[in-house]
Amino acid sequence: MTVEHKGISVYFKDQGSGKPVVLLHGFLENSNMWIDLIPVISKNHRVIAIDLLGHGKTGCLGYIHSMELMAECVEAILTHLDIKQSVFIGHSMGGYVALAYAEKNPKALNGLCLMNSTFLADDKERQNLRTRANKMAKTNFETLVRMSFSNLFSLESKTKFQNELKSALNEALKTPLQGYIAASEGMKVRKDKSLLFKKLSCKKMVILGKKDPIMNVGLLEELLKNTDVELAILSEGHMSHIENKKELSYNLERFIEYSFRFDY
Repeated sequence: MTVEHKGISVYFKDQGSGKPVVLLHGFLENSNMWIDLIPVISKNHRVIAIDLLGHGKTGCLGYIHSMELMAECVEAILTHLDIKQSVFIGHSMGGYVALAYAEKNPKALNGLCLMNSTFLADDKERQNLRTRANKMAKTNFETLVRMSFSNLFSLESKTKFQNELKSALNEALKTPLQGYIAASEGMKVRKDKSLLFKKLSCKKMVILGKKDPIMNVGLLEELLKNTDVELAILSEGHMSHIENKKELSYNLERFIEYSFRFDY
């Protein structure tokens, strides 16, 4: 299904019935990343899985896709579907987009799960890495995607999940150059959302991979001590939907049910 927004088509999947759960994929992914989780969640809930700007079947809007611009597309879809409240689950970049949506619509969330994601902004080192990657992307895009995508998995997972990695990589390679650069630039300039995340009154959860090379797991664990945020640390890397599928599914199902149990 698609919704027209600012002259482009924004693609989404809509499956199941009941209280809605919104799934937002990460960088170099699309709504197909949720292929194993949608059947599980849609048994009891309506699932909306969205292709974010420049990814999957959704078009691009210039060369900087800010998290706010992506959140506008999410809002356009939920408005079109007349969905006023839902649980959000965002993987990596999808978590940043969910936070941008929450900043504008704090009462619209029953729950927010940052999955292999963070409320912190990029540090200088990460910003510089994105700048260098965008420069390389213009001349050697496929090599860059293969290298950066492979690095998202733990060493053990690269061997154990070779077929899944190959499938996910094939999806990543479908991302257009403009989509890559625009999303990377958008992530680079995003602001710190620590205070926003702290103030949200809905159910909150952060899921991390112990061997994640992107997230500062130790720092996030320290920052989340003595807060109302539930923290789950799984055994592997950044791609929990592949590397820790069973544990992730258990945590998400429980989180969703708990989020809808209370009226915030």
